[in-house]
Amino acid sequence: MKKSTLTVLLAGALLLGLKANAAGVGYIDYQKVQENFPFAQQAVKEVDSKALEMQQFMVDKEKQYKSLDTPLKKQNFEEQTAREFKLKEDAYMRLKAQKEEQVYNKIQAAAKQVLVDQRLDAIVDYRVIFVGGVDISDLVIQKLKSSQY
Repeated sequence: MKKSTLTVLLAGALLLGLKANAAGVGYIDYQKVQENFPFAQQAVKEVDSKALEMQQFMVDKEKQYKSLDTPLKKQNFEEQTAREFKLKEDAYMRLKAQKEEQVYNKIQAAAKQVLVDQRLDAIVDYRVIFVGGVDISDLVIQKLKSSQY
């Protein structure tokens, strides 16, 4: 009888020890983190600025187009403008992709650090958690604001 009680106590202690070391799953609201990350805010401003440049380019070209007097000049102008716009659009898309990747990599690095600090097993998007988990969004935001990310 003493042996079975001792076994139960040891099993209980073992389970408590495992429970104390169990980490769990964290979840992150990526949009919230991105909106509160100064680097991401600056990246959005840069991309938006480039988009506004493209809009202004088209407004300027439209004014120039209206001043042309022959169909041949208009056709040549349209072709030239289309080529120029395509180059600007490609540059815009590259800039946008580059900035999105930089922001994602910085947020991911901070999230990995929070994963280690909080001893979590995994971090998932908040939309896949139905019940449970730990919201680490604010911890990631703090990490991003307080370090070189």
